Amino acid sequence: MKRILAVLIIVIVLTMLIGASADVRAVGQQATMAATASDPLGGATTFAKADKPTSVTVMLDYTPNTNHLGIYAAQALGYYKDANLTVSIQQPGDVQTEQIVATGKAQFGVSYEEQATYSRADNVPIVSVAAIIQHNTSGFAALHDKHPLNSPADLNGLRYGSFGSVIEKPMLDILTKCVGGSADKIQFIDLGAADPLPLMEQDRIDFVWLFYAWDGIHARQQNLPLDFIMLRDYQQCVPDYYTPLLITNEDVIKNQPDVVKAFVQATARGYAYAIQHPDESAEILLKAVPDLDANLVKESARWLAPQFQAEAPRWGEQKTAVWQGFTDFLVKNGALKAPIDVKAAFTDDYLPGQ
Repeated sequence: MKRILAVLIIVIVLTMLIGASADVRAVGQQATMAATASDPLGGATTFAKADKPTSVTVMLDYTPNTNHLGIYAAQALGYYKDANLTVSIQQPGDVQTEQIVATGKAQFGVSYEEQATYSRADNVPIVSVAAIIQHNTSGFAALHDKHPLNSPADLNGLRYGSFGSVIEKPMLDILTKCVGGSADKIQFIDLGAADPLPLMEQDRIDFVWLFYAWDGIHARQQNLPLDFIMLRDYQQCVPDYYTPLLITNEDVIKNQPDVVKAFVQATARGYAYAIQHPDESAEILLKAVPDLDANLVKESARWLAPQFQAEAPRWGEQKTAVWQGFTDFLVKNGALKAPIDVKAAFTDDYLPGQ
């Protein structure tokens, strides 16, 4: 009888200990989740702050869209405030973002590796401080019912809606010739700030260069089937590259390194939040820009969440091989006279963890 009582006591004690351990684990998990909700990087990193309260401007590349989710999240969640920064988010007008940033009228901006490469070749002193998306998610698109596309060769003879970038003509020329086609008869039509989808519907242009995560999803939601020539599917012709980018200029890096580090790391927190919380980040963008299509923003945010960082060890990281491969590709195909110094064109020095 005594042995039975002893066994029962041991079982009861063990049960209580196991239950207490489970409660401790549950509390720990809740604390971790709470930390993640307030800081998407789990509070494991100490983020940089500007040495003194500083106001800066970030110039977007286009109208606000889901490529910019992390910027709006950092603004709304107080990450910029934590970094001792007051940030104004602006849209470009007639002057390209690269020129605005280079002259210091905006300290930061959103650009693309192709545009940044040509800018550096022209001695425009911009520097990429983060890759917003790890891989190229853009491509040339046409309405399936009007101009079905099976390969880049099908683009010849069509009317292209141009955004005015210096890379457009050489990119189309290289891409079509790579598959045995020609871009000789492609007609360029300036789009200005016009929405390309209605222009394709109205038969005013035939194809355009789009980001799938925005216009591709938008077209599908409007029951406008697009055929996409995604550049990442033709890496034997065009190497992968970073698009879009977060840029600053050389003077800001030299004179205000604390501001650069504070801004980049606060923005990294914003993109980490967008990766982990796409629905919530979509709501943040919609609150800031209520005229946007809510269904488009939400679906696009979900699609982009795994694309922002992809397999990179952290958001924003850039590789020398990617920059070198792209500039060498342009030189090889006669689209650039000489390769740029890629070590001067980008830096990872201001990302979290440095």
